[in-house]
Amino acid sequence: MQLPEIYDLVGSELEETRSLLRQLLCSEVPAIAQMFSQINICGGKLLRPALVFLSGKICGGICRKHIAIAAVLEMVHAATLVHDDVLDEAWQRRYHRTINSLHGNEAAVLMGDLLFSQAFYLCSSLDCKITSQRIASTANTVCEGELMQLCHRGSYDLSEAQYLEIVSRKTASLMAVCCYLGARAAEAQEEICQALESFGHNLGIAFQIMDDITDLTGDEKVTGKTLGTDIVKEKFTLPCIHYLGHCGPEKTLEFQELLSNPSNSTNNILFDRLTQTDSIDYAYKQACSYSQVAQESLSVLHQTDLREGLIRLAQSVVSFSRQGIA
Repeated sequence: MQLPEIYDLVGSELEETRSLLRQLLCSEVPAIAQMFSQINICGGKLLRPALVFLSGKICGGICRKHIAIAAVLEMVHAATLVHDDVLDEAWQRRYHRTINSLHGNEAAVLMGDLLFSQAFYLCSSLDCKITSQRIASTANTVCEGELMQLCHRGSYDLSEAQYLEIVSRKTASLMAVCCYLGARAAEAQEEICQALESFGHNLGIAFQIMDDITDLTGDEKVTGKTLGTDIVKEKFTLPCIHYLGHCGPEKTLEFQELLSNPSNSTNNILFDRLTQTDSIDYAYKQACSYSQVAQESLSVLHQTDLREGLIRLAQSVVSFSRQGIA
């Protein structure tokens, strides 16, 4: 089962989600309508909605609530991406120009805010208080993760544990709640909901580690987004944390000087140094480990094509993330 086949398992539900998002992300104000279209929210693979639907289907079936939950969570995700692009000064996302590169940071910040408000407007229509609370709580957690990362910019002593805490909040928490709410909306037992939540959490960590590796080693023509921003902004991810923990004081000072006075050859030098200490390979192995834990979380579920689809999805994250599956 390849990645397109996994998405085919929930293809009709994803199309309904795209349709709902198009209805919600429109405006009578031409300038705002144009920016909504430029976000290209329906142009991604909708990984998070796919997790909602796969989790729901494996627990019994999809209802209208699943469509709304999926749309809400994708808008929350899209809002964080718009804000991330401002922080990273990124110019490309999903093969299109970013809102900040087209209209400036002020417009991009406000557009991200509008996406958040639209998400919670739709969330208010859900007839389940617990669902709304979980979504709101997760949005808080995501924002806390982003703030934690901002506070640790330039921290050469950032530990792997601190990095994983940031990743758990800013990325894994959203994927975890997608799986949990997908199962809960299908009226699954709490044990099953928590198992799927664990799957989403560990999948999210694996996904972010791979995304961080891609930022250092990927090809913008393949990923369709701006790369190299983590190093430029001194947001140290797992490969750099591993390197700084193994290179010694002298090499750490050289690393600092290299980032203080960047040149056209900086990225190549950094890549060579990370390779010499097997730091990229270490990060990749950690991503594979979290992917494996995600797969093991599904052991409580019956063997079905849908469970196999989730397993293949976890495997694909460490194989296809460089191609931008989200």
